[in-house]
Amino acid sequence: MGRGKIEIKKIENSNSRQVTFSKRRQGLLKKAHELSVLCESDVAVIIFSSTGKLFEFSSSNMQTILTRYSKCMDSLKVSTPEIKPEKQESMEADVLKEELEKLKMKHLRLLGKDLTGIGLRELGELEQQLNEGMLSIKERKEQILMGQIAQSRLQEQRAILENETLRKQVEDLRGFFPSTSHSQPLSIENHPVDSAIKGGSVSPEIVRNGGLVDEILDTTLQLGPRQGFVESSRKKMQSTRMRDGETQLINSKTQANMP
Repeated sequence: MGRGKIEIKKIENSNSRQVTFSKRRQGLLKKAHELSVLCESDVAVIIFSSTGKLFEFSSSNMQTILTRYSKCMDSLKVSTPEIKPEKQESMEADVLKEELEKLKMKHLRLLGKDLTGIGLRELGELEQQLNEGMLSIKERKEQILMGQIAQSRLQEQRAILENETLRKQVEDLRGFFPSTSHSQPLSIENHPVDSAIKGGSVSPEIVRNGGLVDEILDTTLQLGPRQGFVESSRKKMQSTRMRDGETQLINSKTQANMP
């Protein structure tokens, strides 16, 4: 079985820490020697222990390697001069402006404007981008339309269910009331009172008093059909004429007997 993975943290036990330092130091120096031999490179390793003891390894002269290291660091400092914050901000602003101009130009070209100076290859790429954009737009439009159609169908189904529920409720309510489909409604068209007034057989005063109308309505409610209503109206008008005649005779006799 392989060794388990060791957690990299400080070893609290001083004896174990010293043993681990010795083993790993020897392994590091061995790896540095192998690297210098296999790759023909200059390698230098400097180690200070926790007690301040120095351990070093160099594939050649240590001082020569350190001198080369110092020269390389000096050249790096010269080649990368320090940039002031104000100048750096202005450079970043210039870069952002250039990117903004490029984006504006690209936007205009997508709109079909400012196409001067574009080669055939760039025009083909631009056409391909527009076609892909149109396909994406059509797909999104179809998705929205399908969603609206599905919602409309759902609303239609809900409306059908509501109508069916209302129809059942109406049928249930009809069951509580008797059927009146065969009943004959009372008709008051061509009322005989109007024809009697027009013919002069009945005086308007009698009609205004309500006697004749009440009697005709009572007879109409008793007879029901329209023919019985007409017959009873005729009889009532004849009796009314007789009463009017008698009333006129009594009035004339009374006037004659008066001094």
